[in-house]
Amino acid sequence: MANALTESQGSTPPEPPAAAAHISQDDLNPLLSGRLCQLHDQLLELVPCVDRIACVLYDDDTDLLKTFVNSTRRGEAIKGYEFHLQESPSLSAIASSGTRRVIDDIQTAVQPTSPHSSWLLEQGYRSSLTVPLTDQDRFIGFVFYNSCQPAAFTPVVERNLALFTRLINMMISSELNSVRSILASVLVARDFADLRDFETGAHLSRMAHYSRLIARDLAPLHGLDDEFIEHIYLFAPLHDIGKIGIPDRILLKPGKLDPEERRLMETHVDLGLSIIDKMLGEFALQDLPDSHVLRAVTGSHHEMLDGSGYPRGLRGEQVPLAARIIAVADVFDALTSQRPYKPAWSVAEACAELDRLVAAGKLDGDCVAAIKRHTDELTSIGARHQEESPEG
Repeated sequence: MANALTESQGSTPPEPPAAAAHISQDDLNPLLSGRLCQLHDQLLELVPCVDRIACVLYDDDTDLLKTFVNSTRRGEAIKGYEFHLQESPSLSAIASSGTRRVIDDIQTAVQPTSPHSSWLLEQGYRSSLTVPLTDQDRFIGFVFYNSCQPAAFTPVVERNLALFTRLINMMISSELNSVRSILASVLVARDFADLRDFETGAHLSRMAHYSRLIARDLAPLHGLDDEFIEHIYLFAPLHDIGKIGIPDRILLKPGKLDPEERRLMETHVDLGLSIIDKMLGEFALQDLPDSHVLRAVTGSHHEMLDGSGYPRGLRGEQVPLAARIIAVADVFDALTSQRPYKPAWSVAEACAELDRLVAAGKLDGDCVAAIKRHTDELTSIGARHQEESPEG
């Protein structure tokens, strides 16, 4: 069985403390979304015709544009949507040239050829302004302004929006750079520690994509916004960072761990939280709402719904949703990956084992159901992020 569970079995969990590492979705105040809404309030005093501001992020690994944060005053926001940049020649041209695009009459210029264009027409927006977002001359996404008025984005309005666009660009770049700084610093520490185990770069990439897939699927059920989903994706690679502090004789042991070795292995969770807290302190990010997601991912991903997990023996809803998502992604990847002690399982075999673990009260049934609804995507992710052969 996968290490994610075998490490947790056979020990008596302590009583969960009153202030366990449980953060509800309500606690995860979408700070960036809130700041965008505040900025929209100020913008409306100067440019009252702007009915929607939306930011999408670009992932150059997959060529995907992904909805991120929005402030929508008229119409219904589109959420959990992604598409390949190369599928839109016009947006590809904007991304490569760095120019802006104005559409004066959406109803005549746009055809319902995609879910996004169909949604855009249904909302009744008449005009739009699209501006590429960059970070140190690297394309990172777009900001879309929409208006229910035709030809709303005149040259004068464009000039008035220029400052707001720069502020939006700075907000997003700052948040992403903070996250990337934490990731880079911790991963450098990981490399210096020569962490082997099976925490390869390919494993971490698969984990991130599997976790995002689950979170995106669960968004309607749990009311998850795109900012939360993106943070799950960004933080998933750090779930087992505490293994930096575990001796190789335990970390790389091919056989079953004895009780004392298991006890030491389980300390990687608290070690990971210590590393994360130190990094958050270094970057003055302790109070950012998304840091709660990071701590949940790192500190609770080995908890089980029946209370048999570690380090706090949390039960049921005490286990943060972010941690439940990571746990399922981690077990799935362990099952479908080759290990020194087992061959890779097929997706079907892995899903059957996940169902068994749900029935045993270990894993979240909604998260497992989400995995099973996307088997084609799982296969694609696995093929795209394969392990390198020992021969290189």
